[in-house]
Amino acid sequence: MTTTAERVRACGPVLHPRVCAVATAVSCLVHVWLAAAGHHGVWLGVLMVAMAAVCVPCTVHVWRHSRVGALHQVTVTAVLMAALHAALLLGMAGAGHAHGGGPSSYVPDTSGAARLLVVIGLEMTTAMLAATLVARLRRQPDPV
Repeated sequence: MTTTAERVRACGPVLHPRVCAVATAVSCLVHVWLAAAGHHGVWLGVLMVAMAAVCVPCTVHVWRHSRVGALHQVTVTAVLMAALHAALLLGMAGAGHAHGGGPSSYVPDTSGAARLLVVIGLEMTTAMLAATLVARLRRQPDPV
């Protein structure tokens, strides 16, 4: 029976890949949940389920083996998703803004913007975890 400390020395980091895989899995589950909720329309729901299906194998590879190729794919995908959601956030910047159309006490609904910021934070965290894990794995000497 090997302990966690022995596994770290023999095979590399253990906690870091697990956290990265969990962050990726959470992103997959959020996409499936949002698609099932049906708030985004049918074609966008299908696209979200397809994206989640593409990410699941990488999640498994990161959890089990910390494969660098899977980590690169997770990093690139997370950065692209953060950029897409940032573009959506910037596109809706003027959505609640109007001149003389509403009462002076009108407060625009910013709940959509807050949700997009949470998603951007989750995606950037996932990208950071994957990128730093790649850097850690590259610094380790090859086992003899």
